[in-house]
Amino acid sequence: MAAARGGCGAAAGLGGRLCHVLLKDHNLTTRQPLHQLLQKKPSLPSAAWHRAVRGMFIQTQDTPNPNSLKFIPGREVLESRTMEFSTPAAAYCSPLARQLFRIEGVKSVFFGPDFITITKESEDLDWNLLKPDIYATIMDFFASGLPVVTDEAPRTDTAASEEDDEVVLMIKELLDTRIRPTVQEDGGDVIYKGFEDGIVQLKLQGSCTSCPSSIITLKNGIQNMLQFYIPEVEGVEQVVDDDDDVEKEANST
Repeated sequence: MAAARGGCGAAAGLGGRLCHVLLKDHNLTTRQPLHQLLQKKPSLPSAAWHRAVRGMFIQTQDTPNPNSLKFIPGREVLESRTMEFSTPAAAYCSPLARQLFRIEGVKSVFFGPDFITITKESEDLDWNLLKPDIYATIMDFFASGLPVVTDEAPRTDTAASEEDDEVVLMIKELLDTRIRPTVQEDGGDVIYKGFEDGIVQLKLQGSCTSCPSSIITLKNGIQNMLQFYIPEVEGVEQVVDDDDDVEKEANST
């Protein structure tokens, strides 16, 4: 994650406003719940499970969501962006995601810059039974030389555009430099969807999607930080895609 000076330099074009606030000393590099981002705590090494597979070293890391596990293959996955595949149909543009969905018990797949987050269908499934197939699938895929995603993959980043006003630019800058890197440490991501009437619309992805503490993350972590730096932000709300709505309705019946 970029240091405070890095965030300050990136925000130089915003009239120094965001630059000034990013000089505050907030430790966001610790793997703690996001709603505790404004609390300074020492960074502690997290427990990890390692496995060497045919010359490929795969590391796994727990996430705040007990149904999601972060797999770190030790090589680039998606450069500097992220992608979520909530259903097998959504994996049309990713040969790797399609292979992972063939494993019984895999509910969703999320790609980060250098990690893969797998979410299982239920707490009843034992990770020790799922891990061998996931390891083998990741290993075989990277040995094949195929692209992780094809050219038809959609973009879901928070890049600035000419239509963005100063407040939106600051929101995107803060998300990219201070919030998203921390969320990605926990195997997830947060995507900017819009800003209207003081409300920032965000989509949670990866391990954050079905995490029991996602509302706390959204309100006590992300919302508090955005409001602290940007007075124009009155609140934050989570938006979901059509597929997410259908799944929630199915689970409620």
